[in-house]
Amino acid sequence: MLSRWSRSTGENAAPHSKSLSSCFKYSEEGDHTALYSPLNLAQEADALSMKTSKRIASQADATSEQQLASFIEKFDSKNAALIRSVRKVLRTRLPTANELVYDNYNFFVIGYCSTERPSDCILSIAAGANGVGLSFYRGATLPDPHRLLLGSGSQNRFIRIEPAATLTRPEVEELIAAAIQQAEDPLPGSGRGKLVIRSISKKQKPRRKDVVGA
Repeated sequence: MLSRWSRSTGENAAPHSKSLSSCFKYSEEGDHTALYSPLNLAQEADALSMKTSKRIASQADATSEQQLASFIEKFDSKNAALIRSVRKVLRTRLPTANELVYDNYNFFVIGYCSTERPSDCILSIAAGANGVGLSFYRGATLPDPHRLLLGSGSQNRFIRIEPAATLTRPEVEELIAAAIQQAEDPLPGSGRGKLVIRSISKKQKPRRKDVVGA
């Protein structure tokens, strides 16, 4: 017995019955239910697009991590280990911040920002052959009762870090908390920040003391 669908479309529908059968299921009474309605197809397309986007993002993250690792490897073992340790602490402390990386002429920098705009940087790791520091983008306006901040510019201030445990000192944590609080664009309340390689200078100062002046 032909289904209601076949009866309603007539004999001309017969050539297409095979393709229709892949889109509809029939009950014994002849009722049909759409398996792949436009809504279902759209949902499947969205799911596929999301999986593809996640795969591409994962591959991009892996590539960025590889680049970052190569930048850090330019330093001597002591400073390289310190950079990794400080990054681990800050990644835990500011999980939703974006990491903007600059392998520039003077310094290697990882900025922790509430958006992907450099102007929304809260603080950053700044490293050179002489050591590693924590830079506060708007440090000149931070309360500093313990007089930890160094520098005399109109905006930036920094502290030297050795070892990474420096970041756990209460007075340093107060500075970090104050910097987060004064951010014009607050950090996202959930999610995880991106790792973004912003710039790589072809010419750079040596990252090791034993190479300086060589």
